[in-house]
Amino acid sequence: MENELIALEEEGWRALAAGEGAGFYAEHCTDDALMIFAGGMVMDRDAAVQGLRDAPGWAEYTLADWRAAPLGDDAGVVVYRAEARREGEAPYVALMSSTYVRDGGTWRLALHQQTPV
Repeated sequence: MENELIALEEEGWRALAAGEGAGFYAEHCTDDALMIFAGGMVMDRDAAVQGLRDAPGWAEYTLADWRAAPLGDDAGVVVYRAEARREGEAPYVALMSSTYVRDGGTWRLALHQQTPV
C-alpha cells in the first residue's frame, strides 16, 4: 500500500508541474474530497479542480521525508515534505498529508492538507 500511495502522490506532482493538475485530480479524487490549503482555504473537489485549471505549473519541486500508514485494508495516508517553486516566485515549503481510500480497486484521494513550514 505504501509504495502505491507514494507513487500516486508523485504522479500528482508530475501533473501539477506540467500544468495538468486539474485533469489529474478530477480523475483521482473522491466525489466528496476536501483540500485544505495554506491561508485557511478549504475547498471541495470541484472548487479545487477549478482552481487548478488556470494554475501555472511548478518550475521545480522536491518531495522528501515520506511516511505512510495504513488506515485499514482500503485506506491509507502519506505524509511528506514538499518544496516547490514557480517561475519567478519564492519557494513554497510545506508538510503535506494525503488520505486515500480504495474505491472499486482504485485509489482515490479523499483528503489533502498542506501546512506551510
